[in-house]
Amino acid sequence: MKKQSISLLLILLLSSVVSLAQNGWKNLFDGKSLNGWKKTGGDAEYKVEDGQIAGYTVLNTPNTFLVTEKEYGDFVLELEVKITDTSANSGIQFRSHIDPQGNNGKGRVFGYQYELDPSSRRWTGGIYDEGRRDWLYPLQLNASAQNAFKLGEFNKVRIECVGNEIKTWVNDVPAAYLVDNLDAKGFIALQVHSIGSNEKFVGEKILWKNIRIKTSGIKPSAFPAGIYVQNNLPNQLTAYEKSNGWKLLFDGVSNKGWHGAYKPTFPEKGWQITDGELRVQSSQGHESANGGDIVTDEQYSAFDLSFEFKLTPGANSGVKYFVTLGEHNQGSAIGLEYQVLDDTLHPDAKLGRGGNRTLSSLYDMIKADKNPRFIHKIGEWNTGRVIVYPNNHVEHYLNGIKVLEYERGSQAFRDLVAISKYKVWTNFGEAKDGHILIQDHGDAVSYRSIKIRVLK
Repeated sequence: MKKQSISLLLILLLSSVVSLAQNGWKNLFDGKSLNGWKKTGGDAEYKVEDGQIAGYTVLNTPNTFLVTEKEYGDFVLELEVKITDTSANSGIQFRSHIDPQGNNGKGRVFGYQYELDPSSRRWTGGIYDEGRRDWLYPLQLNASAQNAFKLGEFNKVRIECVGNEIKTWVNDVPAAYLVDNLDAKGFIALQVHSIGSNEKFVGEKILWKNIRIKTSGIKPSAFPAGIYVQNNLPNQLTAYEKSNGWKLLFDGVSNKGWHGAYKPTFPEKGWQITDGELRVQSSQGHESANGGDIVTDEQYSAFDLSFEFKLTPGANSGVKYFVTLGEHNQGSAIGLEYQVLDDTLHPDAKLGRGGNRTLSSLYDMIKADKNPRFIHKIGEWNTGRVIVYPNNHVEHYLNGIKVLEYERGSQAFRDLVAISKYKVWTNFGEAKDGHILIQDHGDAVSYRSIKIRVLK
């Protein structure tokens, strides 16, 4: 009977291995050793315990990574991970690389990272660019996935890379959707995050198991409707975005869909379309003195608007919404404004009240609550976003982080209007619909990847 039980167990194990292979999956961890993996970047400890890889934090070392010896391009990666402490930040690298000279010769890993974040921020499943560009997909972009991770339990991780599209899941909940073409292949790695010299966090443990990969016969998995795509390919939309109602407001090559504010056609001067960019040209800071503002041909009520902008030193511009053109005022047309500004060099940042004229603020009304970490440098591209829901709730984002929100038309909103420069206009900002406007404030600023989705 005992021999029969052993034989049955062997048959079941063999059947499992055969089934795995037939479905195109390959184990990256044999459950007994770290064969196929190597440690780099730091001195954290990795051990095999009870068929699991255990990573332990140690003092005074940079981030440490257990790296696959092979590189992978298109793949589906699945594994399970367990974190028991809210301070034990970690991540899973993919399509990543190493600078051998980094970290004083210990090597510095860089590339895409699936974030493992058990803190109150709850960004597990977001995508970070380790050692390079910082956050690519903060999970504030998909709040519906922020509660999927379970502390103290094994969580199922899924990462899918097909071409330039990257998708992640947490316990089968869709999390991040990134389109990016910086890396086509690279290694996979398990991170133990640095704890510096903080003795309180010595010995924190992270567990990984059931690590498997599929590299052939991959069919992209469907995401449910409504998840925001961080598309880093300029002026392009994925099939998923199009199916969700997204449309480009700027095609990268023409002024189609735009005309000058208070003008029947697009300005003959002051604006330039080149290299896939819509550029406001400098007139030495003289507002609307060159080409003037431009507005969309169409008008919008409830919408999700996303755009990239690049500032020159000391530049000022803005993206306005609910622009009616009914005021016929001098200078820039009137509307609710997402401020686009070099906060460091332009004097407008110090005017207004309490910083309500700074970058990504609701101009002259509500200050944007920004962490400097999430502001890209002057001369680099930033992503702005304005969401106006059908119930008139409004949100501003900067590089994937929500920086303010308000209720359009509420008493609190009207109180802010009453102490702003807009108090002279009746029912300011409360129009049923209006144009989207890009401001000519006389400084050189570039825009691209301007896209919108109508909300109902």
